[in-house]
Amino acid sequence: MLITKSIQLNNILVTRITNIRSLTSYRKYSNNNEQKFKGKYDVIIAGGGMVGCALACAMGKKSLLSNLKVLLLEGSPDKKFKLKPEYSNRVVALNQSTKSLMKSLEVWQHVEKMRLQPVRHMQVWDACSDALISFCSSDILDDDISYIVENDVLLESINIELKSSTIKNVDIVYGAKVVGYELSKGGHESNGHIVKMHNGDTYSCDLLIGADGAKSAVREAMGVQYLSWNYDQMGIVATLHLAEETTNTTAWQRFLPTGPIAFLPLNSTKSSLVWSMTDTQAKELLNLPEERFVDALNDAMWKQYPRSSVVDACTSWLGSWLKRFDLPDGAERQLPPSVQSIISGSRAAFPLGFGHSTKYVAPGVALIGDAAHRVHPLAGQGVNLGFGDVKDLISFLSDSIYTGLDITHPNWMEKYESERQRHNVPTQLAVDALSRLYGADLPPLVLARSLGLQLTNALHPIKKMIMSHAA
Repeated sequence: MLITKSIQLNNILVTRITNIRSLTSYRKYSNNNEQKFKGKYDVIIAGGGMVGCALACAMGKKSLLSNLKVLLLEGSPDKKFKLKPEYSNRVVALNQSTKSLMKSLEVWQHVEKMRLQPVRHMQVWDACSDALISFCSSDILDDDISYIVENDVLLESINIELKSSTIKNVDIVYGAKVVGYELSKGGHESNGHIVKMHNGDTYSCDLLIGADGAKSAVREAMGVQYLSWNYDQMGIVATLHLAEETTNTTAWQRFLPTGPIAFLPLNSTKSSLVWSMTDTQAKELLNLPEERFVDALNDAMWKQYPRSSVVDACTSWLGSWLKRFDLPDGAERQLPPSVQSIISGSRAAFPLGFGHSTKYVAPGVALIGDAAHRVHPLAGQGVNLGFGDVKDLISFLSDSIYTGLDITHPNWMEKYESERQRHNVPTQLAVDALSRLYGADLPPLVLARSLGLQLTNALHPIKKMIMSHAA
């Protein structure tokens, strides 16, 4: 009997000691977890590229949004920027709408202090016929057609304002490696969305913005359908040294049977190259010695490609009729510049593709930039679509806060999605159609696109409509 009671007593003691140890371990585990939880934010922006940084800057600048606690997560380290004499091989063509956004954020002044090149003329022509279309800023717009700016110059200009003392509500984490997102079913839940980092840190937020590029992890966490395809093409970029010094405010684009080639002005002696072609051709050109690469460039801009006599006869006939009505027939054209050399080490290539998310929003989540849409670079609209997303998201979110609605209210989010898809989808489809139309050299297709280009060039209202949409 005594032995039995002793055993029972020992069991009770062991159980209590085990429970105490378990409780102690639990408290230690809870304390460790609390140390890893870095804070609750109103808004977390995943991705600190040009578009993500612009959104963070806007949330710090706009008075209605400046009370929001914002976190920007950027995967790259924070590097000190120094403007080099050599131009970068990655540039963007910024339209008037983007310029307006950058001016409102006080970013444009920094771009101007560094460097940009206005585009005041544009000439686009077909290598398989005489058809062309030209644009002039003085005829169509009150300002320049666009501005060629290096990616790193624009990003640095945005960061100058983002890190300035005028913005107090934005925190930035560089070198941020996100390993996963736990999305709440609704933005009103107390814990909100959880962002898990590689180092074990976690953050939470009410509104999560995916600005994390074409392979967006935020979009994947949303579980939305993403329509995408590859063009099986590469875009070759390089910085070109022109044979002669000119005012160089014209953007040149020629549609070759293998893909479009474009010279974008940088200054009086340099231009930036964007040349689309098949993967195999791109690899061959990248491996050419510089002198032979320059020869290939000049051939691409000047070479006479095989022509169809039927196409030439039809375009000539249409040109004569346009002349009778005092309309431009496309006979007058400027000659593109010749390339003397390329800046050593500036050649590179990137894959081309199409992508579009069927949904831009989910409860408490929104996509912007390449996370929502990806487009062929032939029209220079990719980054402008992203900045358009920023502009509209800020506008609808500000209106929502002004009327007393929550920052995750579906009303403003649905308006944002509807407005942006109405603009982005037609642009994407038009660019995709152009890419496919000019990717073939069959005479019937060459004839159709040549006559269409001639007519568009002759009809001023249509050209103005095109430029207005692109701006």
